[in-house]
Amino acid sequence: MRTFMHGAAVWDVACPQRPSQVAGLTMAGFRVRDLDALRMVPHPAVTLLLEFGAGSPVVDCASGQQRRGSVVAGPGLGSGGAVRARGENVECVQIRLSPVIARAVLGVSPADLDGAVVALGDLWGREASRIRERLGDLSSWQDRFALTDALLARRHEAGPPVDPEVAWAWHRIVSSRGLTRVDGLAAEVGWSRKRLWSRFRSQLGLPPKRAVRLVRFDHAAHRLVAGEGAARVAADTGYADQSHLHRDVVAFTGATPATVGGEPFLAVDDVAWPSRGTTAMPHVSRPRQPG
Repeated sequence: MRTFMHGAAVWDVACPQRPSQVAGLTMAGFRVRDLDALRMVPHPAVTLLLEFGAGSPVVDCASGQQRRGSVVAGPGLGSGGAVRARGENVECVQIRLSPVIARAVLGVSPADLDGAVVALGDLWGREASRIRERLGDLSSWQDRFALTDALLARRHEAGPPVDPEVAWAWHRIVSSRGLTRVDGLAAEVGWSRKRLWSRFRSQLGLPPKRAVRLVRFDHAAHRLVAGEGAARVAADTGYADQSHLHRDVVAFTGATPATVGGEPFLAVDDVAWPSRGTTAMPHVSRPRQPG
């Protein structure tokens, strides 16, 4: 376990020693004595938070509602900067799921989350409380990771996959870091634009154009955290100019690029997600076009 210190933030962070059985699934463990109104910065993954400690994390939602304990949220959690996490003596395993595998793991499509933070118990019923108890009974972070991975691998195996064409479109967006022209995606998979847009949104929880913006923003935001200037980041990540980057950052986070560059939620990634697991996904082959 490593200690992450960034401004006033002091967190203990644990990472799995082995990769997940499921491609597109990454996780990290957090122990935070005092989590003080952390801004949730959007990223291109479904977030699953399994808490088990003496304390309880609280997520203050954009709607004004609060969610306590284990929660799940679709890709783009925190858009507009209106979602905050806080709590005392928080212990949790945070999982990032590629939208391509999220439906199988969760049992519902990310689209069914409707952009909200949802209590895990509302999706999994008593299984959510049983997971909490089992995680709390373990003393080792590696044992917690193994338990979590085995559980999610079983759910993934039993759950419905997304269409190969949808998986391929997501792969193209992620591998290009958001620089793919969305108008060409349908032609690549041999579908009509209307069909791909409909299936993509219903299965992954966001339309292709939004996915492109989110993936591009995620890449740019991490470069800002690394200390690169906004003008250089804008030029290298596909924005028309620095003003374009500024507008996108404000739209996603409610903050300026300079402020986002100092956000603990992003800065911790080099410790908690060293392989940058936010956009990980399974290998997919290009679907065969009819002909």
